[in-house]
Amino acid sequence: QLHLVESGGGLVQPGGSLRLSCAAPGFALDYYTIGWFRQAPGKGREAVSCISSTGRSTYYTDSVKGRFTISRDNAKNMVYLQMDSLKPEDTAVYYCAADERGSTDYVSHVETDFNYWGMGTQVTVSS
Repeated sequence: QLHLVESGGGLVQPGGSLRLSCAAPGFALDYYTIGWFRQAPGKGREAVSCISSTGRSTYYTDSVKGRFTISRDNAKNMVYLQMDSLKPEDTAVYYCAADERGSTDYVSHVETDFNYWGMGTQVTVSS
């Protein structure tokens, strides 16, 4: 059973940066699309950014384009979300999720396509 672990969350001032990491101890992520989702208090969960198993295709929700960058290092079985120019509205619990789709350039951002989920890491943007 694939187990995902997020890290890197915390409290940051508006305009600051954080880098989230997603690890899968004991598993190779080469054949998984990986997505970052978030859920703010009182709101539904939304896809923030996703990356295909090959790393050649990415998805970003409009509100983070130009500020967030997703990347992956399959040799290290790690996926990252670099978040710059953070805003208070980015405050949420961020989840890493995996979609076992094989080696492909296709990237989904549909929540129900993702079968494996981490426990989440809190990101708070506040002065």
